[in-house]
Amino acid sequence: MTEQTIALVTGANKGIGYEIAAGLGALGWSVGVGARNEEHREAAVAKLRVAGVDAFGVPLDVTDGASVTAAAELIADRAGRLDVLVNNAGITGSVPQMPTTVDVATVRAAVETNVIGVIRVTNAMLPLLRRSASPRIVNMSSSVGSLTLQTTPGAETGPIAVAYAPSKTFLNAVTVQYAKELRDTNILINAACPGFCATDLNGFRGVRTPQQGAAIAIRLATLPDDGPTGSFFDDAGEVPW
Repeated sequence: MTEQTIALVTGANKGIGYEIAAGLGALGWSVGVGARNEEHREAAVAKLRVAGVDAFGVPLDVTDGASVTAAAELIADRAGRLDVLVNNAGITGSVPQMPTTVDVATVRAAVETNVIGVIRVTNAMLPLLRRSASPRIVNMSSSVGSLTLQTTPGAETGPIAVAYAPSKTFLNAVTVQYAKELRDTNILINAACPGFCATDLNGFRGVRTPQQGAAIAIRLATLPDDGPTGSFFDDAGEVPW
């Protein structure tokens, strides 16, 4: 009998994260719903279970080392390993984000969650991922983090956002560094762009649904063993760094 695949999705109580958890759960996986807010987390778990997903709550604040350590211990006690980590938790930061007038605390907060939080969670979960036969890590990024697109005349990269956009550029660079260090392992790590989805992150102004945004994460979470690593993808294919 094949062992059930175990996944953890951070920021999974709503929006794209919830839909990633739902999509992975629909594959028959056991999915940890990582989120800070207990009420929202448990409501998401209950909703997923009604839909037939083997979901479980994981109290998790990616900016808090003790919280992340406790989350890793919870998964270790429950499953003994982790097969897939989706680093989805993220913030845009307060606006406006014009570089000449931004509050530097806004930049610091975006980097703390969107970059350092990913490093913190990934490193805590790596011992569990190393116990998996086919471990996968997916970092939810954005095309606004692409320096190529940001410097291409006429390319649509949204408003000037000196905290959010560079934090995703930083995350992309971090993804590449992980891929280089882990190249001789069976761990595949990639960045994913969900597109401009209607979530509370952007005041529901997006043109895609959270379910559509989740599709690329699900695809990268289920890559074959000879799949790519250290790359950046959206639904259409590879996104330039």
